[in-house]
Amino acid sequence: MAIVKMKRLHLLALAKDHDAMLRQLQHMGCVEISEPDMEQLPDSLQRCDSAVADCLAQQRQLQTAMDTLRRLAPKAKSGGLLTPRPRISEADYLDETDLASELDAAGQINALTAELNRLTAREAQLHADRTALLPWQTLDIPTELTGTRRTDITTGTLPPFAGWDAIQGALNAQIPEAVLYQLSVSREQQCVLLITHKAVTAQALELLRGYGFSTGQLKGRTGTVQQLLDTLTRQEEQTAREKADVQQKLTAFASRMEALQLCADRLATRQMREENRHRLLTDGCIVAFDGWVSAEKLPKLTAWLDTMDCAYDVADPTEEEIPHVPVALKGNVLTRSMNCITEQYSLPAYDGVDPNPVMAPFFIFFFGMMMADMAYGLLMILGSLLFLKKKRPDDRSFMEMIFWCGITTFIFGALTGGFLGDFIPQLCRMINPESTFALPSLFDPLNDTMAIMVGSLVLGVIQIFTGMAVSVVEKCRKGCFPDALWDEITWWIILAGGAMAVLGVGSVSGVPVVLCAGCLMLIYGAGRGKKGFGKVTSLVGAVYNGVTGFFSDILSYVRLMALMLSGAVLAQVFNMLGASTGNIVGFIVISLVGNTLNLALNLLGCYVHDMRLQFLEFFGRFYKEGGKAYRPLRLQAKHVEIIKEENES
Repeated sequence: MAIVKMKRLHLLALAKDHDAMLRQLQHMGCVEISEPDMEQLPDSLQRCDSAVADCLAQQRQLQTAMDTLRRLAPKAKSGGLLTPRPRISEADYLDETDLASELDAAGQINALTAELNRLTAREAQLHADRTALLPWQTLDIPTELTGTRRTDITTGTLPPFAGWDAIQGALNAQIPEAVLYQLSVSREQQCVLLITHKAVTAQALELLRGYGFSTGQLKGRTGTVQQLLDTLTRQEEQTAREKADVQQKLTAFASRMEALQLCADRLATRQMREENRHRLLTDGCIVAFDGWVSAEKLPKLTAWLDTMDCAYDVADPTEEEIPHVPVALKGNVLTRSMNCITEQYSLPAYDGVDPNPVMAPFFIFFFGMMMADMAYGLLMILGSLLFLKKKRPDDRSFMEMIFWCGITTFIFGALTGGFLGDFIPQLCRMINPESTFALPSLFDPLNDTMAIMVGSLVLGVIQIFTGMAVSVVEKCRKGCFPDALWDEITWWIILAGGAMAVLGVGSVSGVPVVLCAGCLMLIYGAGRGKKGFGKVTSLVGAVYNGVTGFFSDILSYVRLMALMLSGAVLAQVFNMLGASTGNIVGFIVISLVGNTLNLALNLLGCYVHDMRLQFLEFFGRFYKEGGKAYRPLRLQAKHVEIIKEENES
């Protein structure tokens, strides 16, 4: 309906009462405590101490524990899409008796997770060691043995492409006191054993390096390779047992998932309170703060403050404060569904206009026009109602938007005779080839394309003119009537005069008076505040931008026709593919699968294109963005639904 009016609150209270005051304000959920400007305050006032850092650390601990349980304990995963959040009374929600035990449980889960990560890393290391040793499995001498009194024993590798026969030939020819054994061959390497007389070891190594020989793969190991592999096997089995034991212990915590989630919500509520506590100013005896409260909740707040030992003052925001006033939108059952659209763009400035009431009819109407199918509309209506009833989300705007768009989709589907495209007529023809049954329709998207295009352009004109009208009203409300006169009203007069000239109405001696008056107003308005040649360039720019802007904006609404046509064609194509099987079951399966895909594509396409028409063609004419969301100190929960108590004591 409108932007909620805000009041500036200045409050002074006893320091000993500040915690109880914060808790009550959080219960009431109507005051946003603002950040103080420390440079403008006396040195005697300092921020209150708070435990924000402790809350953040505890939340990270809980979140890590919950993420671990979701990943490792299947029973701990959250419910399905339609699973509602558990309900809890406000008193039980604020009872932090179990908080310490749940934090301790989270600590145990994180410790087990760290142990599991250590065992997983050890398991990977053991596997890597086994992989490295397997190519040497045929080596039956101790790995630490490097030679005898007269010989050197060297293990190493050669590249897989190194020619074994060529290496053997060169070694036998040049260094007969050296013997090279091939232990294994793979795509990565050749494992070899070199035995040389001590006098020729250096010469043999130098020769082999020319073929890519390298050493050191078994350095630092003791025992035979088979002994090492047997030891690795025992270690892997022990690690697997320890890992399974840790996983079992973690799985045992799955039953505490809901308690951990409730604990996380309680900590989030405490953190919000602590963050607001940090905004309070105190000298040890008193606390003071500024904040914003909505005008509609002000009577309830002041009634409670009057019972407290405090002093407060409430005032309207000043001109300097307007850019910093938080924004909340108040809407009815229809317009509040547009909150999800407006917030994706930007909240309106506090001194701007709420676009939801004027946007809602156009967005919902355009969406239904583009989807235009009774079955799709029914699915949207039933799906959104089921989600709202079962899930009970805090933010209902998106699903409410789907609900209203589903209604218009069904209506346009009835007007065009669309039910999964031409599913019903196709099914009737498959049952009885002589059937001529067709759903009644006011117009057909495939045959009345020109009429739909003209209708789309007319709707575009209506929305554009609505945006201009809102702009005129806003400018007049702010005392800027000249801007409204020369920016919007002038073009209305020109367009009206052009229409009258075409119809031969309002002309005097063949001269279109209204059109000429509009053109003179455009010439004067474009040159306002300009001098010299600047008047000419301003006029040219105003004419060019105005004419091209109107035509391009209006033509962009052809996408309404394009989306309606593409959805209808795709649905019929899938139905034709199903009918080509000649089998009723095959027809139904292919048609339903194809229409499911078409529904998904159309939901996304219509949503995006509808938003574009609002943001670019509509908002650009009157919208002032940049609002900061109103975020009062309140009770909030992600995993549970709090049953609000009416008692304000």
